[in-house]
Amino acid sequence: MSSGPKNALVDLPAAGCELPVPPMPKGRDWSEAEQERWIELWESPQATQWDDTVRGTVAVLISYESAVLSGQASAWQAQECRYAAEALGLTPRALGQLGWRIVDG
Repeated sequence: MSSGPKNALVDLPAAGCELPVPPMPKGRDWSEAEQERWIELWESPQATQWDDTVRGTVAVLISYESAVLSGQASAWQAQECRYAAEALGLTPRALGQLGWRIVDG
């Protein structure tokens, strides 16, 4: 027997995730801005739904964002940046598709 409607939304706390921020992956030097973005993402409301398996996706998102913002991204990098952001629930469209909503309290 179902415990609720299949289209029930998952409420994400507007205050964000309070779990410890995992370390950034090794293998490259991360800029200060990239390190700040890592923390920002892991403290986001969406991060309450992530586990360690998304560390790589978060890392490549940051790499792609850096390339896009510096004007050095190829078209495929810009597209992959969008896909990564959607996979992590970071766009309004992705929030809806994942059944998540950000709420106060």
